[in-house]
Amino acid sequence: MTDAELDLLCINTIRTLSMDAVQAADSGHPGTPMAMAPVVYSLWNNVMRFDPQDPIWPNRDRFVLSMGHASMLLYSMLHLSQTKAVNAKYERIGTPTVSLEDIKKFRQLDSKCPGHPEYRWTSGVETTTGPLGQGFATSVGMAIARRWLAAHFNKPGFPLFDYDVYALGGDGCMMEGISQEAASLAGHLGLAELCWIYDNNRITIEGSTELAFSDDIATKFIGYGWNVTRVGDANDVAMLGRAFATFQATTDRPTLIIVDSHIGYGSHKQDTHSVHGSPLGEDEIKFVKKQYNWPPGPDAKFVVPDGVYDHFQSHLGARSQKAHADWDTMFAAYGKEFPQLADEHVKMQKRELPAGWDKDLPTFAADPKGVAGRQASGQVLNAIAKNMPWLVGGSADLAPSTLTRLTFDGAGDFGRKDPSGRNFHFGIREHAMAAAINGMALSKLRVYGSGFFVFSDYARPSIRLGSIMEIPVIHIFTHDSIGVGEDGPTHQPIEHLASLRAVPGLIVMRPGDANEVVEAWRWIAQSRHHPVVLVLSRQAMPTLDRTKYAPAAGLAKGAYVVADPNGTDKPEVILIGTGTEVGLCVAAHEKLVAAGVKSRVVSMPSWELFEEQDAAYRDAVLPPAITARVVVEQASNFGWERYVGRTGAMITMRTFGASAPLKELQTKFGFAPDNIVAAAKAQLARK
Repeated sequence: MTDAELDLLCINTIRTLSMDAVQAADSGHPGTPMAMAPVVYSLWNNVMRFDPQDPIWPNRDRFVLSMGHASMLLYSMLHLSQTKAVNAKYERIGTPTVSLEDIKKFRQLDSKCPGHPEYRWTSGVETTTGPLGQGFATSVGMAIARRWLAAHFNKPGFPLFDYDVYALGGDGCMMEGISQEAASLAGHLGLAELCWIYDNNRITIEGSTELAFSDDIATKFIGYGWNVTRVGDANDVAMLGRAFATFQATTDRPTLIIVDSHIGYGSHKQDTHSVHGSPLGEDEIKFVKKQYNWPPGPDAKFVVPDGVYDHFQSHLGARSQKAHADWDTMFAAYGKEFPQLADEHVKMQKRELPAGWDKDLPTFAADPKGVAGRQASGQVLNAIAKNMPWLVGGSADLAPSTLTRLTFDGAGDFGRKDPSGRNFHFGIREHAMAAAINGMALSKLRVYGSGFFVFSDYARPSIRLGSIMEIPVIHIFTHDSIGVGEDGPTHQPIEHLASLRAVPGLIVMRPGDANEVVEAWRWIAQSRHHPVVLVLSRQAMPTLDRTKYAPAAGLAKGAYVVADPNGTDKPEVILIGTGTEVGLCVAAHEKLVAAGVKSRVVSMPSWELFEEQDAAYRDAVLPPAITARVVVEQASNFGWERYVGRTGAMITMRTFGASAPLKELQTKFGFAPDNIVAAAKAQLARK
């Protein structure tokens, strides 16, 4: 059999596995895998450096399937390349990441072939995709990381990081705004290691793209500063090869390859709409296999013909294993010449901390005026970052307000001309920023992004995906409440705490004074699998006297007792606060104690961490017998019933706020010690 015949056999194997899997599941999208099989085959087997024996080799090329509904494309490639699985501890366990049995159970419980690709579930999947455009935007973060890693680690004769990033998407990805944000950023930065492949098939769920989409994509991307090339027929393997070669020869800008295709391959009984979003049907599959001259015959299902596995091994496998072996040899020599950098690389890959990372953490002295949460965080962030070289990040054009700029000597700014800087400028692109930092975290950088808390709405889909993937991305949001003041409801977050607390696996922290900010960062730095939303105040918070009140280290348990009645008395009423309201609760507590009321103050910076504690600890902080409770938080009351009960008092927000100076807002909405005292006494009177 000639190479060309083997190429076609491999391509048709991808197609038939996809058709059979979707049909067996009676669910899924067969059309795009059928149409894009030549593209993905040409890329993987002829171009990419991806070692099937070690799918987490640090210098591998990345492939991101932005149109995640075409997941059988990726699963077929992982199976046919015989990619090996890696477990959660990054131990190579040697079993196939996608077996033929997994493909037969496509979209079924516990299969390694879920409906959309899922990171940490299927080895070889670089990022979770599904929401259209997310893969494209995340790939920009991977390319940014590659550029930074090369600047930080590469030395003459040691090109430790020179991988490329490929992302495949379709019309839906192009319509999503996040893709355009990300493309603009990539063009501005000149990310020449980034290649997007656009499946221009002119079809979506509702029908032809003529219904809603007529953009001139080529002209648009040229305007973004991209190199644009076109392949007129997705089946033209030679032209695909030329397009990929053009990308690899382009050194000053990202590349977009527009591939014209016709979705699926059906008989006159099928239209492209039905092929796109539903199984073909048994008769149609037999018809298509006949058109392919399928060697096993039209009735054969889930068959990999002789020679296919070997062909992948002799091309993708042999090429990539040699590249990987050469890289290992180079890294061994690199470690002898640059031991400190080599150690940094190993720690970074394992998400371990460098020695002495916390040696410069500040301690804030008691101060009734205090400091803003954002101000304390800026100091702590800089203290950690100067001892953790791979902690990097930036903001959506708000670093002067979020105070997230790294200011120590050598921090610098990341840009097209100098990619070694650690301060990133994402522009006013919150959604693309959140997706990009996901991509950077997937590349093992420790990364943060920042903005105003109210604009977490723009970043939420990417925050959610980061939580699904269990990657330790840090989202820093300041201006956390009606404390924004005169800016009014458009800038005052109300429902945002509740909505983010609802995201599984996401840790939300709203520290109550400067030393709680320190402890929040101490926990964040050591986290390996939890994304975190750090919510910080614009206005000053009193710094509590920790010789009088409990140590701020209690933050690590999510909630802790800050103050109790004098002596050994048991509390009668519990005041619960977060963020700036902890100081209000403490002030109210002192008034209550002076009036002979036995009150307790609980700071609850993180619901999620508190719920991780055992029942004994939770009951010690919030004794079930004490039902007189008051919660104080400048946000929606949604969810607080779990801690104050149905009869507890909630001094919270029930509107979108107002535009006025802070003190006037606090008075209007009841955020004052005297109001808390009155609520506490009312709770006691209810008993």
